[in-house]
Amino acid sequence: MPQTTLVKKASGEKEPFSQEKLENSLKRVGADDEATGIITDKIQNWLYEGVSTKKIYKQAFNLLKKHRSGLAARYQLRKAIMELGPTGYPFEHFVAQLIRHMGYEIKVGQILQGYCVKHEVDVVAISGSEQIFVECKFYNSQGKHANVQVPLYIRSRVEDIIKYAETVPETNHLTFRGWIVTNTRFTTDATDYGKCIGLKLIGWDYPKGNSLKDLIEKEGFFPVTTLTSMNRQQKQILMDEGIVLVRQLCQKPEIADKLEINPEKRKKIIEEVKNLCNCSNCS
Repeated sequence: MPQTTLVKKASGEKEPFSQEKLENSLKRVGADDEATGIITDKIQNWLYEGVSTKKIYKQAFNLLKKHRSGLAARYQLRKAIMELGPTGYPFEHFVAQLIRHMGYEIKVGQILQGYCVKHEVDVVAISGSEQIFVECKFYNSQGKHANVQVPLYIRSRVEDIIKYAETVPETNHLTFRGWIVTNTRFTTDATDYGKCIGLKLIGWDYPKGNSLKDLIEKEGFFPVTTLTSMNRQQKQILMDEGIVLVRQLCQKPEIADKLEINPEKRKKIIEEVKNLCNCSNCS
């Protein structure tokens, strides 16, 4: 299949199909050279003009799932993050757990007094003399980007909270910073503005090397929605119980009993959890 075949991105833009991007995405989740070659060849033979990248991804995912479900779970990471919606509440807890792993003490869904008014803050975290206020921006569509209006709005809220906190004896010795974490991309204006005013922005692929995707993959912080051995209803049951990470199932496999599934299904889930977390204490 010629490399000039045009494929449609989530934004609606068209670009030439990249075999290299497909191969890299497969290798990044742990597929070996043989599996990568086989899947890439099948995708190229199936590819057609104007096909969406979403369909290419789905085709690759199905092929990878036949090869090894644990790898397929990693491959569908971005889709799995989208499935933490539609309210965004599970995403807040997911981000909170990620920040906790960075060494912070966390509180989710806090009402804080500002100098002028009160504000609801998605995650408040503290480590030593640093306190951060985190806004979690969740989007249901991959084509939706967080534009400059997001940091503009968050900046005003954070500054109002900080202005008050600096007047209170319990917190006036701390240093403060605002964070914005999103499951999609920031526009260039948004990142430029964030850097200029000192807001820390973490997007799906920003900043390079420490993006949301990078942090999840480096730390093994996969959401339960990545699991291919569960249906959507079963995943929702876990999220309703506050279980948003695969590693929570790894640490406490008895949580799987809440799903009221047969032993064979339970074994399949725990096996996939082991593969994702590289843990041996699940049973």
